[in-house]
Amino acid sequence: MSWTFGRGTLRFLCDSTYNVNMKTTNYFDTFIEVADDCPVHSAEIPSQKRDGKTVAYLQYELIINHPYMYTSDDVLFQVFVQRTNIQTDTLPEERSKFFSKGQPCFRSSPLAKRYGWGIHSNSEGKLAIYSVQSEEYKQLVSRQDIRHLKAMRSKQG
Repeated sequence: MSWTFGRGTLRFLCDSTYNVNMKTTNYFDTFIEVADDCPVHSAEIPSQKRDGKTVAYLQYELIINHPYMYTSDDVLFQVFVQRTNIQTDTLPEERSKFFSKGQPCFRSSPLAKRYGWGIHSNSEGKLAIYSVQSEEYKQLVSRQDIRHLKAMRSKQG
């Protein structure tokens, strides 16, 4: 899968030091466990629409193909770029605008709410996903040296 712009460009855009007013969604040393009301007991690959890829599928594809390469901010912005067809010459300004207002964090991602994927952020804030039925998921759940959060529930109650 090729992306709109290369790794070097994405890395430049992910350096939030150029705008101190930007908000972040990044977690560090954190494991987001699947939501209590997640409808699956075995992780699923997110579905695609006829007319394109869903947000869940784009997040899945980017993280599963590049574990521990991108932060939450990187993934959220890349998905935004893919869905809105932003021109590459305006990416720094668009990233600044995108993160100038709060964005939902990965606790609200359909990967952890609907599709059965736990999301781990390492000490650098880089993401990887683990299937709820995997040994790696179980090991991450039992680790005491990282922060544990649950994905947001889909339903109230």
